[in-house]
Amino acid sequence: MLGEKVGEFRGKIIGQRVLPPEGSVPQFETTVEHSGTILGVASTFTATFWSVLRPDGKIYAENPRQGVLMTGDGDMALFRGTGLGGFTGSNSTLSLRGAVYWETTSQKLARLNQEAHVFEWDEDENREARFTLWEWT
Repeated sequence: MLGEKVGEFRGKIIGQRVLPPEGSVPQFETTVEHSGTILGVASTFTATFWSVLRPDGKIYAENPRQGVLMTGDGDMALFRGTGLGGFTGSNSTLSLRGAVYWETTSQKLARLNQEAHVFEWDEDENREARFTLWEWT
């Protein structure tokens, strides 16, 4: 069941490249930087994820433990996640829905270790993105 909203970030894509295809399926790598809050704590994160365009037109994206969240006090958390979505509107804007899992030794962020979070990822026509997370209970 969808629980409490635990985070919201806004940011931009800072890098993108085309990777070797999986067979005839295009594959991409994207790096993003975002700032916002998680569990009420001001934070920033940088993540790199890869995505593939499936034959049905859907996009599958995965962040295989290449995301780092940092608070202003220097607390950190690693995260990984997966999502599914597609292109929306013009300029190949992307919309994904998925789940994120965290690892941290920070006492301030310790709750992240205990929960799965579902997310919405929505880009606008300027390739800026909103990343919103809810606990999944």
